Amino acid sequence: MNSSAQQDRKATVKALTELLNGGHAHVTFEDAVKDVPAAQRCIRAKELPYSIWELVEHIRITQWDILEFSTNPEYRELSWPDDYWPGTEKPADEAAWEKTIAQIRQDREKFIALLKKPENDLYTPFAHGNGQNLIREAMLIADHTSYHTGQIILVRRLLGIW
Repeated sequence: MNSSAQQDRKATVKALTELLNGGHAHVTFEDAVKDVPAAQRCIRAKELPYSIWELVEHIRITQWDILEFSTNPEYRELSWPDDYWPGTEKPADEAAWEKTIAQIRQDREKFIALLKKPENDLYTPFAHGNGQNLIREAMLIADHTSYHTGQIILVRRLLGIW
């Protein structure tokens, strides 16, 4: 790879990393879930089909699935929508909530590390997909997380905790 291509790749990875970490034009995921009272994590605000917990767990599952797809040639597709949403309306306990938040952070960091590996081409489609590549999957994670982070903030506002 020539130096111009290396600079372009570095700039692209930097921009994708910033997009995945959030901020700038949006509230970060971490800020959206910070200090949510345990008793209000599982409340479904009036006429909404999900709680903060359900949104957070959905973000975790989906991001994990995209990471798995991006790294595993033997990837097995989950069943939509059942496998992408939690089976419970609330976390089992505080440890389950904290574990979910931590896994979201850890999986995001793993995906960013994947982007930063020079040997990983951002544009070459995965052999096991149907046209998806690393740059597309990075944007998918960022878009999906941002969308649901906005919903978390909406639920918090409806519950009077934002």
